Amino acid sequence: MPRSASTSPGARVPLSRERVLHGALAVADARGLAALTIRSLAEELGVRPMSVYHYVANKDEILDGIIDLVFDEIAVPSIDGHWRTEMHRRASSIRLVLGRHPWAVGLMESRTVSGPARLRHHNASLGVLRRAGFSPAMAAHAYTLLDSYVYGFVLQEASFPYEAPQKAADVAEPMARQISPEEYPYLLEFVTEHILRPDYDFGAEFGFGLDLVLDALTRSAALEHRAREGTEE
Repeated sequence: MPRSASTSPGARVPLSRERVLHGALAVADARGLAALTIRSLAEELGVRPMSVYHYVANKDEILDGIIDLVFDEIAVPSIDGHWRTEMHRRASSIRLVLGRHPWAVGLMESRTVSGPARLRHHNASLGVLRRAGFSPAMAAHAYTLLDSYVYGFVLQEASFPYEAPQKAADVAEPMARQISPEEYPYLLEFVTEHILRPDYDFGAEFGFGLDLVLDALTRSAALEHRAREGTEE
């Protein structure tokens, strides 16, 4: 019978809400969210299914709990730091954490019950932007844009049919042989002169795109600030 990683041989760890949620996280990571049920969780913990209900009422409560565990792994922006540095650090941390928990991407902002880690993360992120002079509306725009970019990149990265940069060529080479140079010259150029380069790494695109987003937000925030100053005169 499967056991949670927190359970060492010869020592039975008492069941608790924390252990239940970490067990659920382990199931989701190993087998995907669809495999997470009360029964599979009980098997992971080495207990009977009814024992799980002493600590969580249902699957929704489990999902709320494990999403908060995921948020707890993400670096919390420092309100006293420079907004661009902190947003860059936050975005990079989200990508790293969701790389470990790819099933969580679609749930990060969809849960209606927020745990303390999620609330702390959102509050700090918005606090950084507000202290940098972003208006409430501009802070909302920035937050939405950044999350859309990061979550979208993570989804795209997770869908690729290879796990490491060096394997990209193994996938791209047979694809290139299927591309007619007469019908699709630009696509073939993209594959042969970009993807098949020895140093190609799709992950490197993340920093390039993130800098573009942050550059655009810097300009937009400056324009908004000047507009407000002009209105106040």
